[in-house]
Amino acid sequence: MRSVRAPLFGPVLAAAALLLASPARPQPGPPSGAGPAQDRNIADFEERLSRINGQIKELRGRLEAEARKETSVLSSLARINLNKSLVERELAAQNVELERGRSELAAIQAGIRGIRAGIDRERASTERTLVALYKHGRVDFFQFLLQARDMESYASESKNLALLARSQDRAVAEFQASLEELRAAEAALESKQRDLAAMARAAQLKRQELDTEARKSATLVREIRKNRAAFEQALAELAESAEELQKLMTKIIAQEWVLPAAFVPLYERKGRLDWPLEGRVITPFGFEKHPDFNTVVMNKGVEISPAKGKSLVLAVHAGKVVFADYFQGYGNLLIVDHGMTYYTLYGHCAEFLAGAGDMVRAGQPVAVVGDSGSLKGECLYFELRFKTKALDPLQWLKRR
Repeated sequence: MRSVRAPLFGPVLAAAALLLASPARPQPGPPSGAGPAQDRNIADFEERLSRINGQIKELRGRLEAEARKETSVLSSLARINLNKSLVERELAAQNVELERGRSELAAIQAGIRGIRAGIDRERASTERTLVALYKHGRVDFFQFLLQARDMESYASESKNLALLARSQDRAVAEFQASLEELRAAEAALESKQRDLAAMARAAQLKRQELDTEARKSATLVREIRKNRAAFEQALAELAESAEELQKLMTKIIAQEWVLPAAFVPLYERKGRLDWPLEGRVITPFGFEKHPDFNTVVMNKGVEISPAKGKSLVLAVHAGKVVFADYFQGYGNLLIVDHGMTYYTLYGHCAEFLAGAGDMVRAGQPVAVVGDSGSLKGECLYFELRFKTKALDPLQWLKRR
């Protein structure tokens, strides 16, 4: 009886099975945080930058227009304030770029962690295959050909041997690709870190520039308040600005808009309106006498110095924003139409949070307190008007 010889290369085929059964190399995917969420972040950064760049362009246009005007006390203050606002917006744009760079850096770092985890898996799989091949010795193809028991086993085992060879080649190639991918990601990480360091230095320089502009503004305001001639000139220019504002209000009154249903008239809230800014009144409504020059000024609104940590200017009642722009003497000025020819005015703002045409609700932030056009530093100028007549705001706001 013919003896049956066991296949000589059974262990080799087992090694091939081990290799073929080992998990395929995970294909590198997007960094952690990529996908829809990352796309939303990118869109958010782009939207914020677009808005800030629009503000920068507008401020540069205002500065050019101001430079063409005849130099005066208020125009000098306006130029400094506009330049300060411009630097603030440029710094804001740099901060958004810095924030985006940090987000991209975090994504690269997450990607590197994923690549390294994949390399560890591939290394372990390759090591298992090499150990199996080492244990079963080097395969001699001619020895295999001579000792194959029949053509069937030869065909079957040679096919598996070819699969093993191809799998080894693929595993090595994929492992090398992973190493290349890791090197590229680490180079990108190093480049992004250099970019962030440069952005941080640029932002620091911009903050120093902002401090310089703030000191210029404070110095000019002190000079105006201490120098009688400069102060009286400023008062005369403020009176002209008040006349221009009166003309603007006349135009606004002529522009009627339809009140929404169930709208509560402002006059029904007299004495119960929330304050537009937490703080103390530093300039009262009515006549005010200068302590040194004995000059008397008629204030049509109040100025409120913000409490510590308070910067948001709030709408005191629902309405529609009908003006949001720079107005000499009042700085960044926002006007809300509350219907039935009642209006509130918010001046000296650093930044608008609502624009012309926007509907606002009571208590909604509409601006950030600032010192644009102010002779008293950071404060909110607040007016309340019926038609063109200025009313005492303290009679309409809640008692404190």
